[in-house]
Formats: sequence, structure tokens, C-alpha cells
Amino acid sequence: MVELVFPAAPHTTVAVAHRDAVFPVRRIYCVGRNYLAHAREMGADMREPPFFFQKPADAIVASGSTIAWPPATRNLHHEVELVLAIGRPGFAIAAPDARQHVFGVAVGIDLTRRDLQEAAKKARQPWESGKSFDASAPVGAIHPLEAAEPLPGKGRITLSVNDVVRQDGDLAEMIWDCAEIIAQLSRQFRLEAGDLVFTGTPAGVGPMQPGDRLVGRIEGLEPVVLSISATR
Repeated sequence: MVELVFPAAPHTTVAVAHRDAVFPVRRIYCVGRNYLAHAREMGADMREPPFFFQKPADAIVASGSTIAWPPATRNLHHEVELVLAIGRPGFAIAAPDARQHVFGVAVGIDLTRRDLQEAAKKARQPWESGKSFDASAPVGAIHPLEAAEPLPGKGRITLSVNDVVRQDGDLAEMIWDCAEIIAQLSRQFRLEAGDLVFTGTPAGVGPMQPGDRLVGRIEGLEPVVLSISATR
């Protein structure tokens, strides 16, 4: 056995609803602008092919956590999303076969340093500084799908800040549905068990302040709850 020069970091995991087991995370993929109203509020207005970016696995934050205000930003935004948990590997997966590759679903929040993202866009640079920072991927417990249970195609999705609803949409508003997302993504990357796929956010994204408490909800799933520490 090869000796490590220092102890390896612990493997990132996400809780599984109603089970003692946890889901080991390999990669996090995110879909950009997948709800028309949100695409419009971000300056787009068409059904473009989906585009993807990644967050590091250790950006995961468990529901109920309090995180520090991220460094280097004055404009931190929330984006509530349905998350697909991949349980079976595959490449170039056909949309009708996508369900076979999904272990379960969860509620996630794509935290975004909007000022850094906008600066990167203007400079035609990658988005990592705006999207892929520490603690940028809060995720609630994963709901395992039963054998005959389809991928979610509808259901209310909301996010509230300090009990005030900011985002309020429906999964049926997704431009690319869950099966299409998996099909498109798997043509660019071989999906593996342990991958998480954030599927996009409805309209209403907006800024937060230190001390805020966020709750993201999707019908039938456990919510994701996150607090931002009161100091920067």
C-alpha cells in the first residue's frame, strides 16, 4: 500500500433520508439558466443547449449548518435547485434511460458570489471564482427513488430568506427536464455513482446579508436549511 505524505481529507458525504447510510460524493455538476424566467432575469431569452459548470465536492454543506460569509464578495446570491444523485455510471445515456442512473433527489442551494461571476463574464473568464468557492453547495438529505418512481417533472420549488419567500416556481418550468439534462451531460462527461447534478434555479435569485437564514423546499423532499453567520 502506498504511504500518504499526509492524512487524506475525509470523503464528502450527504445524508440519505430515513437511512443510516450516507451518499459519497464524487463530483458536483451544475446546469446554468434552466428556467426561462431566471434566464430572462439574467439576460437570456431562448431554449439554448444546456451548459454546465462544476463545484468541488468539498463545497457540500449539510442542512442545518451555519457558514461564514464567503471572502471577496459583497453580493452573495441564493439559487434553490433540485439535485439529482447519480447511483449508476454511464456515458452518452439516452434520455429514456436516464431514470435508471439516478439513485435519488434532494434540495440544494447554489450559492453564488454574483459580483465575481459578473466580473468574470465581462472579462470572458471562467466562473470558478463566482461559483466554486468553499461552502457554496448546501444540500438537504437525499430522497431515494423507489424502483417505479419516475424522475421529478413537477412540484413547487421555493426559497425563503428569514421566512420571506424569494423564489417560488415549479419543476415543470425547467427548460431541459431531468432526463434531458442527464442525456446532455453524459455526452460530455462519463457520469459515475456519487455524482450530484444541480438542475437549475427558478426566478427570484437575489442578495443575502450576514445573519440571514435560508430554507429551500421542493414538494415531497426534506428542506435544506442554511444560516449565514452574523459577521463578515
